[in-house]
Amino acid sequence: MLVKTYCAAVNGLDVTTVMVEVSLTRGVMFHLTGLADAAVKESHDRIAAALLNIGYKFPVADVTVNLAPADIKKEGSSFDLPLAIAILAANEKIKTDRLSEYMLVGELGLDGQLQPVRGALPIAIRARAEKFKGLIVPKQNVREAAVVNNLNVYGMENLLDVISFLNGVGEYAPEEVDARKEFYDHQYNFDLDFSDVRGQESVKRALEVAAAGGHNLIMIGPPGSGKSMMAKRLPSILPPLSLAESLETTQIYSIAGKMSQNTSLISQRPFRSPHHTISQVALVGGGNNPQPGEISLAHNGVLFADELPEFNKSTLEVLRQPLEDRKICISRAKYNVEYPCSFMFVASMNPCPCGYYGDPTHHCACTPGQIQRYMNKISGPLLDRIDIHCEIQAVPFKQLSEMQPGEPSATIRERVIKARQIQTERFSSLPKQGGQRRVHCNAQMTERMLHQFAEPDAASMDMLRMAMEKLKLSARAYSRILKVARTIADLEGSENVQSHHIAEAIGYRNLDRGDWAERGT
Repeated sequence: MLVKTYCAAVNGLDVTTVMVEVSLTRGVMFHLTGLADAAVKESHDRIAAALLNIGYKFPVADVTVNLAPADIKKEGSSFDLPLAIAILAANEKIKTDRLSEYMLVGELGLDGQLQPVRGALPIAIRARAEKFKGLIVPKQNVREAAVVNNLNVYGMENLLDVISFLNGVGEYAPEEVDARKEFYDHQYNFDLDFSDVRGQESVKRALEVAAAGGHNLIMIGPPGSGKSMMAKRLPSILPPLSLAESLETTQIYSIAGKMSQNTSLISQRPFRSPHHTISQVALVGGGNNPQPGEISLAHNGVLFADELPEFNKSTLEVLRQPLEDRKICISRAKYNVEYPCSFMFVASMNPCPCGYYGDPTHHCACTPGQIQRYMNKISGPLLDRIDIHCEIQAVPFKQLSEMQPGEPSATIRERVIKARQIQTERFSSLPKQGGQRRVHCNAQMTERMLHQFAEPDAASMDMLRMAMEKLKLSARAYSRILKVARTIADLEGSENVQSHHIAEAIGYRNLDRGDWAERGT
């Protein structure tokens, strides 16, 4: 007897509907075709044990399984459930009249329990696009998949529940999730707030500018000056995620298996802080089974690199192209996948190996050569891609104990949102790509847009020319200054970029100065 069930294969953000064909004939062999990996091939043993433990027997027959289309690689354990159902249906233990209406995904435990799988959300989106009536997933994945409307999503505890459902025995209701309500209810629930930060007004100003324009930022200062503390609070002043951004980010986390249980949509911008020992593959993605890297997990959020010079230099260099293109294409011999990675890159570092170069309260024992070698761990091309360089000094204890709590994140966020709204209106008239806007904030402007929206007046241009010649800035640094100046003008509500906007933006290029290692020695 020949029976067909349906599931899906996930490759990057692309999902392909897979038809599971099972044929039973006389014999005792098990044949699996369709470019399956080891995890799929091992499903035979899991299915046999699961069927035995729930009161069924694996059929004594020649079982031939084909996963179509056969030329697409099938990976993972999510094929267990559709395989088990197809085998039972071919053995006439399950009615076949409803099999074509539902897509099934799930891993089987040896006791018949369904275990969670990766990619439930993009699979649900694919099931709706293919006009399936419903999707059957493990209970742990149901809220994640139920975000997709116009699709009945059923969360099942075990294989017996799925059998009963398909046989029409018992009552099973589809999961209902008010994704919009949950999304908006959790947007502003931050554990960290800028009101905890006392002093450091210039650094908080730099972070506000960075948040308003989506700019990359690096903080340089001695240990204990609050670099990590302020970076971790940056998401609390960023504009809230839109539903479209949330759905895109949630898909990436779903594919990576990073979704926590009982979570439907990611409602806050991601903040990823990888350790400096991270490898290139873990940072940008890839591996034997292609997975999103940290830069994709930070999509629509913040990637924070603490102690930047301690990262492997070759690892940092792989960030150069994603920072420009805001997507990463991973090409290997067996696959080619593309992940989005539009993130704010925020880094922190000490100014020298001992950490106290330029600190008025501590003596620095490093020579200019040691400081220069330490700084050279970060390449010029990478620094060029960081818009804002911000120096930071530790706040003395006397001032720290006397100061009032800082400005709360909610107040700063209001100013950031107003500046972003100005940018949204500015870029709304630009041509779209694939039905979506290509530019959302000032940091994403092209050179042509700079001439259109951030052209300085004559006095500002003279100031910028002098800074370019004195600091020996690159053409990319010139563009960064104009982008930051445009953001400062937006925060001020100014239609034109003025000289004091350019002056502040030039002040955020500290690491471009050639005398960095000689200052204060």
